[in-house]
Amino acid sequence: MTMQVYFLLALAILAETAGTTALQASQQFTRFWPSVIVVLAYAISFYLLALTLRYMPVGVVYAIWSGLGIVFIAAMGYVIFGQTLDLPAVIGTAMILAGIVVIQLFSKVSPH
Repeated sequence: MTMQVYFLLALAILAETAGTTALQASQQFTRFWPSVIVVLAYAISFYLLALTLRYMPVGVVYAIWSGLGIVFIAAMGYVIFGQTLDLPAVIGTAMILAGIVVIQLFSKVSPH
């Protein structure tokens, strides 16, 4: 079951990343199709996120979901929109990733 839970969580993160990327493209909900993608992607993401909560504590799920979402959105911002991060933002993002690794490697509440 562990791999299935992580697969659901990964899909939730990807849907959230797509929704947030579309949010930028929607230009504050003034463009129809990107706005539709935002709503659908977030609905899918929250549904999948809710399914993972059957097996993992909400704090751990949310830390992984939001943390990886931040990292992926920063990457999408760079690749799609040409947005760059300064050194403190890169260091902060690396610290977020480090926190997720610590949770996965050492936390007893995270399924292994």
